[in-house]
Amino acid sequence: MEFCDECGSMMKTDGDKWVCPNGHEKLRDEAKEAAMTTTEGQESGEVVDVSDVDDSEIGPTVEQKCPECDEVRTVRYEMKQIRSADESETRFFTCTVCGHKWREDDH
Repeated sequence: MEFCDECGSMMKTDGDKWVCPNGHEKLRDEAKEAAMTTTEGQESGEVVDVSDVDDSEIGPTVEQKCPECDEVRTVRYEMKQIRSADESETRFFTCTVCGHKWREDDH
């Protein structure tokens, strides 16, 4: 990945040069690009079957009000970064009683 020296935008390749969305250009450097890590050729991960795993063995839990049960229950949670890196993670919850799933974002 290359960033523009002028405006900081992420650049894309265009033949023998890097070009940013604002039109700035710079020549590509083969030696520098050889050291870059790419996702090209990487395989996607396997799907993990957890259907035979006890709920208590899957991830951390917390006491929280389930919107479906309308009562405080033990729920499993997971946090994922699904928005830009400068924003907080999204929390995903699953009620261990009814299986209802929901998410929470900081605003």
